[in-house]
Amino acid sequence: MKKALWAFVVVLAGLGAYAANVLATPAGGQTTTTLAKSLAADPVDISGHSTHPAGAWRARLRTKGLSDFYVIDNKFTPGGTTGWHSHPGPSLIFVVAGQITNYHGDDSSCTPHVYSAGQSFTDEGGADVHMLRNNGRVDAETIAVQFLQKDATRRIDMPDPGNCHF
Repeated sequence: MKKALWAFVVVLAGLGAYAANVLATPAGGQTTTTLAKSLAADPVDISGHSTHPAGAWRARLRTKGLSDFYVIDNKFTPGGTTGWHSHPGPSLIFVVAGQITNYHGDDSSCTPHVYSAGQSFTDEGGADVHMLRNNGRVDAETIAVQFLQKDATRRIDMPDPGNCHF
């Protein structure tokens, strides 16, 4: 009985992995290079503020537990895409060449959010399913700084939410 139960669990796990691979939307025309990865030896608690004449400004980053920090270089050919995915933590994304369009999986109207070289945007991570796409005619590049729980999977492929019809 124990062997039969174990075999059943193994088959279910295999089917789950197969289904996840079938449903995932693969990247295409995009390459990813990890430029740096480091472990923050202690929980992070950073805050800053400014009383600049243009107005008050504040920032705060606080983690509970240990974190891995990544610096990721993504290069996109025209038409290149990350595929639908999420991350278990937030990312700061800098567009360093070309133009990138960010689509959100929970946006039923598939509103394009377009960012050009010199601009940046954030990805809150967690349940935020998104896809980056180079809709331009020249190569594009982004640099992402990611804050993740220690040993977490950096990228989680997700199924097409069906809201964007490319």
